[in-house]
Amino acid sequence: MARSSRSPKTSRPAPRGGNPAKRGLVAAPPPRTATARDWIGAARLRTLPLAVTPVLIGTGAAMLVDRQLHGVIALCCLVVAVALQIGVNYANDYSDGIRGTDDVRVGPARLTGGRLARPRTVLAVALGFFALAAIAGVAIIVRTGHWWMLLVGALCVVAAWFYTGGKRPYGYAGLGELFVFVFFGLVATVGTTFVQAGSVPQESWFGAVGAGLLACAVLLANNLRDIDQDRVAGKRTLTVLIGRTATRIVFTVFVLAPFAIAVLLALVYPIAWLSLFALLPALSAILIVWTYRQPRELVVALALTSLTSVAYGAFLFWAFVG
Repeated sequence: MARSSRSPKTSRPAPRGGNPAKRGLVAAPPPRTATARDWIGAARLRTLPLAVTPVLIGTGAAMLVDRQLHGVIALCCLVVAVALQIGVNYANDYSDGIRGTDDVRVGPARLTGGRLARPRTVLAVALGFFALAAIAGVAIIVRTGHWWMLLVGALCVVAAWFYTGGKRPYGYAGLGELFVFVFFGLVATVGTTFVQAGSVPQESWFGAVGAGLLACAVLLANNLRDIDQDRVAGKRTLTVLIGRTATRIVFTVFVLAPFAIAVLLALVYPIAWLSLFALLPALSAILIVWTYRQPRELVVALALTSLTSVAYGAFLFWAFVG
């Protein structure tokens, strides 16, 4: 029988699922052992400013009600926000890794998907940061006496896990931006204000919307970078669902809308005009998103958007307390 002259087609790896131990992921020899730099990289430091922003805005808004700075509570809020952010990042590393979503990557290699660390170890680290967030949250509740907020904290952890974890993660159904807006925007900012002031002025809500939109913009930049491999892996992010052009438009709106909010606030709090300086990294990020040629360039856009977020939060904090 004659051999075909056509070369065989190159196939992409199919998405994996189920228990990693049953698929041999645990038993497969790693290409190398994860270093401290790998673990730090898996924490995705570029996203951590997104955890700082709502605490800055929420604390500033609280001082509009109570001029006293509740430093211990504010610090605990920061611990909760940062620990949850890092926990989500490690949980995503674990969940995406065992599903095979990270088999074909453009960005930095992941611990689980790159077989640099055992999935159970990555999961344990994620749970450790969730536990740290819970401890800091309980400390806030004990100090303030708002015991009903235990439910809010539990919802935050559950939502963080099922973003990419579980059998039907909502991050795979185009709902990731909604989660980020609600929990890393509204809940984080308004919650920070409430535990310090006992009430929530409208300035906190305005700032929460701005913080949430910028956090969503960071997620859009990340998903735009990963759009091709997400399609292959069956991860139906909002970017996969609406395509590149629509994602660019939505990203631009999410980045610029917070500055419209800042202009409104500046009519009452003039220092808020200074937040327009944060347009410098914001416009640079938008330019990259619209003109990039290589997906790796979007890593810079992601970092610039995170920088925009924390600068925006710092200027609003100054406006509220100044």
